Amino acid sequence: MNPAVAQQRIAELRAQIAHHDELYYRHAKPEIGDRDYDRIKAELAELEDQFPEFAVESSPTRRVGDDRLEGFQTYRHRQPMQSLDNTYSEAELRAFHARLVKLFGKEDLAYVVEPKIDGLAVSVTYEQGKLVRAVTRGNGEEGDDITANAKTIRTLPHELTAVKGCAFPDAIEIRGEIYFTTAEFQRINAEREEAGEALYANPRNLAAGTIKQLDTKEVAKRKLEIVLYGVGFCEPAIAESQTQFHELVKAWGLPTVERAWPAKGVDEVWAAVCELDKLRHSFRYGTDGAVVKLDSFRLQREAGRTSKAPRWAIAYKFEPERAETRINAITVQVGRTGVLTPVAELEPVQLSGTTVARATLHNRDEIERKDIRVGDYVLVEKAGEIIPAVIEVNVKRRAPECHPYKFPEVCPECGTAVVQYEGEVALRCPNASCPAQVRRRLGHFVSKAALDIDGLGIAMIDELVTRGWVKELPDIFKLRREDLLTLGKDVAKSTDNLLAAIDASKRTELWRVIHGLGIPHVGVAAAKDLAAHFRDLEKLAEAKVEDFIVKKETTIPGIGEVMARAIVGFFNEPRNRALVADLLRAGVQPTAPAKREAAAQNALFAGKTFVLTGTLPTLTRDEAGAMIEAAGGKVSGSVSKKTSYVLAGGEAGSKLEKAQQLGVPVIDEAEFRRMLAT
Repeated sequence: MNPAVAQQRIAELRAQIAHHDELYYRHAKPEIGDRDYDRIKAELAELEDQFPEFAVESSPTRRVGDDRLEGFQTYRHRQPMQSLDNTYSEAELRAFHARLVKLFGKEDLAYVVEPKIDGLAVSVTYEQGKLVRAVTRGNGEEGDDITANAKTIRTLPHELTAVKGCAFPDAIEIRGEIYFTTAEFQRINAEREEAGEALYANPRNLAAGTIKQLDTKEVAKRKLEIVLYGVGFCEPAIAESQTQFHELVKAWGLPTVERAWPAKGVDEVWAAVCELDKLRHSFRYGTDGAVVKLDSFRLQREAGRTSKAPRWAIAYKFEPERAETRINAITVQVGRTGVLTPVAELEPVQLSGTTVARATLHNRDEIERKDIRVGDYVLVEKAGEIIPAVIEVNVKRRAPECHPYKFPEVCPECGTAVVQYEGEVALRCPNASCPAQVRRRLGHFVSKAALDIDGLGIAMIDELVTRGWVKELPDIFKLRREDLLTLGKDVAKSTDNLLAAIDASKRTELWRVIHGLGIPHVGVAAAKDLAAHFRDLEKLAEAKVEDFIVKKETTIPGIGEVMARAIVGFFNEPRNRALVADLLRAGVQPTAPAKREAAAQNALFAGKTFVLTGTLPTLTRDEAGAMIEAAGGKVSGSVSKKTSYVLAGGEAGSKLEKAQQLGVPVIDEAEFRRMLAT
């Protein structure tokens, strides 16, 4: 390659990497997999080595990707927070060892091999044993301050456990990853699938997107986890090796890797990597590789570092398990909000120990970008080892009859022309009466977290919508017994039970109706706060932003500006206002908190507001909340000057700190029970 061609190719590769870095680090929505990204970066590094005249300090091969976002304050790391060089090759892993052998003149160097957890890099700072800050890697020099969000992670202690004979450092930066367990990731995706919303691609992207939300309450709803395994700045020094540091982290009560392998020499390192590869599928979280580190901190300092990564560590990345199979069809699902999501129907294939028959294709742009066609043979892998994804097409096996896929121009359920809103990738069905959307909305409306109507399961909902008996939520209150009796033999008893449950739900609690409407950002806790404040569905529907926000201060505990605007926007839609009117005409008369509390003005907790935080010894939060409400009190989701008590359990988070700052009384479960006993 001549210099002119090389210069042009280098510019192209840098532009590609900048594009993918923006998607990965700042939007948590990568277009390509890690292996493809690493190939691009490796090609750029090779060209810069061959043509050093075109190498620059700002090249992505010499700097850390930048995850900083607007809306967060930045904080400078006391010691740079670098990334790791990585490899997929045993030969390159052995070459890494050979370089260190040449430097130190000994073959049996001591290493530690750790699981590489696929999460968001974070640095937490403790001063005199107290948590003071959590910061993302950012650009390696400074990152976003995510302290408030990190404090919602239940496994991150706000104060270290004292170790006998070992004083806390004055200050220590401990590095690690924020991640989701496989179970929590699957739970969140199951909820989205039930709601007809697009699934998250993998746990890493979801963790990165979650921890960078500006609303701490939304972060707290998802059970993020953290693992800590590295040390940055530390004054004074408290360990001489990675092994000692692991022991200290455990003694302090911090969550760390469940297993690390000591190894001497490269053969033991490789044996440990292979053992980890076999065990990793049994871990609670996704691992995409092994991190190999020199054990001695003294040798680490002597080995030094480049502008991007330490020379004493390397990440060996496991090849993702892939399988080739055929796409038999592409189906399009319609979600609760009308989003059309394409799904590849596959010839069943074994992958990571399970049979895979379907894979999400995300959206129309994804299909076009990868040129995916029905009949194609494709490589499938489990993104984050969980969600099946189509990686690429085997064009060599493409049959002549495989034509480019034409995305539907009309909704596959109702035939309405699809639309694409400005700034969105998704195509939507704008018909709110679309049967698919009605099924999803109805499923949420009657679920246990809303009206809790027993007997209205998925199969029954599908039947009601298919027959045209239910076209919108209020129609469930208009169902006729004579119609339901035609659904099968010997259904009289189940029909009467269903109609009784529907009739009883007309007088359900107001918060259940509010939550059932599916207002964006409004969960159970927010629905209860809204019900307690407005006490009437029509008053809520007529509310304006200034009813929630006065001089940039929220007037309703638990309801922030983002949620307030979503609520007002929801009820500004004529269809949603009509929905409320139709529900009331259908006989829905939800019970407001004021009616329930009318007879309890002299009750023990009348006029008192409680906030719950942490894990109580014997009570769940729902149980404690029910006891408070039964005694005439109210449970809120956030702490303010109007809060009467904060009931705190183990691993209490930022709510406890805010209560202490505001001087709000904090009680434990024992004191709470004593108060009830009086």
